Amino acid sequence: MNNKKNNERIIVADDHGIVRMGLIQTIKKLRPDATISEVEDFKSLYKAILKEELDLAIMDVNMPNGSIQEAIDYIKIHKPQLKILIFSSQDEDLYAMRYLKMGAGGYLSKQSTTAVIETALNAILTTGRYISDDVKEAIFSESLNGPTKKTTLESLSDRELQIANKLAEGIPLKELSNQLNLHSSTVSTYKNRLFEKLNIRSIPELVEILRLYNH
Repeated sequence: MNNKKNNERIIVADDHGIVRMGLIQTIKKLRPDATISEVEDFKSLYKAILKEELDLAIMDVNMPNGSIQEAIDYIKIHKPQLKILIFSSQDEDLYAMRYLKMGAGGYLSKQSTTAVIETALNAILTTGRYISDDVKEAIFSESLNGPTKKTTLESLSDRELQIANKLAEGIPLKELSNQLNLHSSTVSTYKNRLFEKLNIRSIPELVEILRLYNH
């Protein structure tokens, strides 16, 4: 049993090579005996999950060939024992609860210090859960006061939020429909709906809203 604990098998999924490299180096320092593999999109992640015996998947939210909700669902169906840690630059206050509710075991900010990454790795590998003090406070507050509509962004569905982020990155609708395997008219419908919910009329306004809540 102890051997297994000292030889964890971890996969890092992120579409930015420099992010993967930095995180892998940090994990190797903290857990020298861990076996670490890496992938850069959801499709490759699914293949690795089926092929390898893994203990932990550390995943970015926005990668090609899929969505984070699909990835979490895929893992729950095919490898329910695999622990899931979301590793993202999105604002923890706004997004962490969303991913925990989707079924992730924890949320770790890309701005985290080595000490925080160590705490998160220890917690998720030991218990399957990692929740920062800030998120614990939010959960406690929600249990006392009920859910609060903290921002207009929280009124968006997961798919709408995904499309909002991609539109803000300047990705054209046609390319977006290819990335998400959706018909271009469906993407347009999502765009119109999220513009309506956020009460905006342009991409620059969308960028500004996301900038306010992601930094």
